[in-house]
Amino acid sequence: MLTIAHLSDTHLGQDHHGDGGERARRRAERVMAYLDALPGPLDAVLVTGDLADHGDAAEYHEVAKALTSRHPVLICPGNHDVRGPYREVLLGEEPTGGPVNRLHALPGADVLMLDSSIPGQDDGLLDEETLGWLDRTLAEGGPDRPALVAFHHPPVELHLPYVDPIRQFGEAGLARVLRRHPRVAALLCGHAHTAAATTFAGLPLLVAPSLVSTVSLPFEGGSGISFDQPPMLAFHVLDGDRRLTSHYRVVSPA
Repeated sequence: MLTIAHLSDTHLGQDHHGDGGERARRRAERVMAYLDALPGPLDAVLVTGDLADHGDAAEYHEVAKALTSRHPVLICPGNHDVRGPYREVLLGEEPTGGPVNRLHALPGADVLMLDSSIPGQDDGLLDEETLGWLDRTLAEGGPDRPALVAFHHPPVELHLPYVDPIRQFGEAGLARVLRRHPRVAALLCGHAHTAAATTFAGLPLLVAPSLVSTVSLPFEGGSGISFDQPPMLAFHVLDGDRRLTSHYRVVSPA
């Protein structure tokens, strides 16, 4: 059995009413403290993108500090992230501009963290390099080992006017790869700033809520994005039958 916490959209460095990013930092640190205080272990904490708000090196130093945990922390970039500083500060690599894709072999399952960002744009795409890497990596793992695939942008409409125009496009390529690899149990993403669950290519697609803000649904009214709601996270449990069960928690920002 695999148990993970799923967070997204910390946007560290986001200035809120002139606070210099203090609000975003405080919320991220509060959530990480909550996870560290759990009496039981987690196999990993996944953070699906938009770690920083502007993508500069100073923000990634804040990310490295705020997302420290006793649990393994797995990350991927979002549209607010910048690959060069992200690689240099968070991964200790040369600041190159290619996609940041990583395989994490956890007890009982592989977790593949993909880069759906397009430099300089808000919408997303898994480019040919990333799809090729995904295809090869899933094949190398063997058909009997479960896998989770994570990225930032959802590859379907979520019926959110604020989000749908900047979702992941070119999704047919992703669907083709996934259908070749039945060991994939589910897809995990962020970007929407609200918890959501749907399907893609016949698989569960689970969208983590944002730590920094919440997008309102059209029928809820309001301005479209709220900074008053507390941060939320998801817990995903993958059992021996490759069935994923998800639970959601609100964490007080105080």
